[in-house]
Amino acid sequence: MRSRTRDVQAAAPVSTARAGAAVERPWMDLRDLWSEALAGVLARPMRSALTTLGTVLGITTLVITIGISSTAGNQIVGRFDALTATSVTVGVPSAASADSGPLVDWSGVDAVRRLAGVESVAAIADSQETASVEVRSNDVVAPGAVSGQTMAVVAASSALPAAVRGGMTAGRFFDDGDIARHGRLAVLGDQAARLLGISSVEDAPAVFLKGQAYTVIGILGGVEREQQLATAVILPPTTAADRMGLGTVTRVLINTSLGAANQVARQAPIALAPGAEASLTVTAPPDPAKARKGVQGDVNGLFLVLGLVSLVVGAIGIANVTLVTVMERIGEIGLRRALGASRRQVAGQFLVESTAIGLLGGVVGAALGMVVVVIVSAVREWTPVLDVRLALGAPVAGALVGLLAGLYPSLRASRMEPVEALRS
Repeated sequence: MRSRTRDVQAAAPVSTARAGAAVERPWMDLRDLWSEALAGVLARPMRSALTTLGTVLGITTLVITIGISSTAGNQIVGRFDALTATSVTVGVPSAASADSGPLVDWSGVDAVRRLAGVESVAAIADSQETASVEVRSNDVVAPGAVSGQTMAVVAASSALPAAVRGGMTAGRFFDDGDIARHGRLAVLGDQAARLLGISSVEDAPAVFLKGQAYTVIGILGGVEREQQLATAVILPPTTAADRMGLGTVTRVLINTSLGAANQVARQAPIALAPGAEASLTVTAPPDPAKARKGVQGDVNGLFLVLGLVSLVVGAIGIANVTLVTVMERIGEIGLRRALGASRRQVAGQFLVESTAIGLLGGVVGAALGMVVVVIVSAVREWTPVLDVRLALGAPVAGALVGLLAGLYPSLRASRMEPVEALRS
C-alpha cells in the first residue's frame, strides 16, 4: 500500500488537535492494483485454471465457429463458381411464327460455339405433349408385369453430355452421322434405364415409344445440369422431328470459362437469332462477388450465434467462481476496509482479477481455435480462412467477458462493511 497526505487545518481546539496536523489517506496506484489482483489469482491456481477454462472453451468455440464458417463459406462459393457461375441458358419462346420459321435452328449452336469463352454448347427440344409418354422396354404385355413407365421424351444435339456436365455410363451418345441418317436411336438417362430394367447396351436393347421401337445405344449419367434428363428418353433431333413432332429448339445450354458467363450471355442471343435477339430469354449466373458475400454472411450469422452462446456459458462460470471467491475472502475484505481501503479499491481488485482471468482465457482460446481451424481444413483439404481481426479481438473479447462477469461480485464485495466482514 502506498499513501498520500493532505494537510487539513484542525477545526477543534488546540488542546484536542494540533493546528496543521496531517491526516493519512490510503491510496493504491495501478501497479499495486495489478499486483494484488495477480496475487489473488495465483493464490488458488487450480481454481483459477478451472475458471479460465470456461472462457477458453467459449473463446475457442467462437473462433472455431467463425473460422470454420468462413472456410466452409469459401468452399461453397468456390463450388458455386465452378458449377453455376459458368452456366448460361438461352430460352426460345414456343410461339415462333410459322411463316418465318423457328427463331433458333439446330445448326445455330455452331455460331455460339465460336464465341470466346464458350467451352461447350448443346440445344434441347421438348414440349408439353412429350413430357409424359409411355415407354416400354419390350412390346410384350405379360400378366402381372410392369407394362411400361411414363417418361419425358426430348431431342438434343450431339454435344449434350458435355453441356450437361454428364458422361456415358454405358454405350455412346449419338453423333452427327446418326442425326443425318435419321436413325431410330435413343439414349436413356441413368434413372430411366434403371426403371426400365436396362443396365447394358451390348445386346442392343430397344424401347418402344407409341408402338415404334428405338434402339438404345447409350445410358447418360452424372448429369449436373438439367437433372430431369436423368429420367428422360433422349432422341436425335431429326428422328424426334419426324416421329415425335419435336422439331423446334426450346433452349440452348452453354458452358463457359470462369469469368466469361456475362459476356457470353450478352453475345449468345445475337449469335443464335440475329435481329430477333430481344425475343430470347437469357439466364445468366449472378455476380460471384455478391453470391460470396451472401453465402458467407448467412453461414457466419448461424455459427456466430452458437459461438456467442458458448461465450455466455464461460461468462457465467467466471461470475460464479468470482462470487464464491468473494464469499471466501470476507475476512480479507474486512481487514482491507478496516485499514482504510475504499469501496472503489476493493471493487477494482476483484474486477481486475476477473478481467485477468478473461484475458488469459481469450489468448489461450484464440490460439486453440486457430489451431483447430487449420487442422480441420487440412483434413478436409480446404484452404483455411483466418481473419487477423478475429485473432486480435478474441483476447479483448475474453477480457470484456471477464470484466462484465465480475461486476456483480465486485459490487457485492465493495458493499461489505468492515465490522460485519471482520465478524464473519
